[in-house]
Amino acid sequence: MINEQQQEQASLYVLGALTPAEERTFEADVRANTELRELVHSLQRTSGLLAMTSPAVPPPSRLRDRVLRRIDQATASSKDPQFPSAMPSGLRFLDANDQQGWKQLPPVPGAWIKLLSIERERGYAVLLGKLEPGVRYPAHINEGPEDLYVLTGDLHVSGRRLGPGDFHHADAGSQHEVNYSVEGCTLLAVLAADHPLVAFAAS
Repeated sequence: MINEQQQEQASLYVLGALTPAEERTFEADVRANTELRELVHSLQRTSGLLAMTSPAVPPPSRLRDRVLRRIDQATASSKDPQFPSAMPSGLRFLDANDQQGWKQLPPVPGAWIKLLSIERERGYAVLLGKLEPGVRYPAHINEGPEDLYVLTGDLHVSGRRLGPGDFHHADAGSQHEVNYSVEGCTLLAVLAADHPLVAFAAS
């Protein structure tokens, strides 16, 4: 049985409006309550579908230019203290434990992305993706080609379970039904440089 307070918390959780402490407490309740977990998944699917059906609005050109400049500046100024300050030009390193740069996708609580690199002249970007256990990514049409390589956990795509070492390619214009992970997963993604997810990760 789900009470009125749990229904309200589920709505706030899906919208990302709970405090970190409230979120931890609520997630513990979700793990222990199957009915509450199903409600959260239903709300996530609904909010995700609403977000995906909204018309894509390209960012103003001035905003796009500002974002790209910031990427260039961040790339040029990124220095890892573990390595010598006289790093050869053109090289950049990212430590596996570095938690900076992760961004939660607003319409899909529990789904995270992180921009690793972008090659605008060649038209592609490399990202890390992460789904927490039980997260469902809404059905969508792929705006550009996508390459996904599963690093950890499980990812269910079009009725097929992908595990560590498995690869998936989707053509531009192809359609994905709801993708989901049971255990949670991390994956490496190569997307078109102008993909909305790349712009979001870089903002």
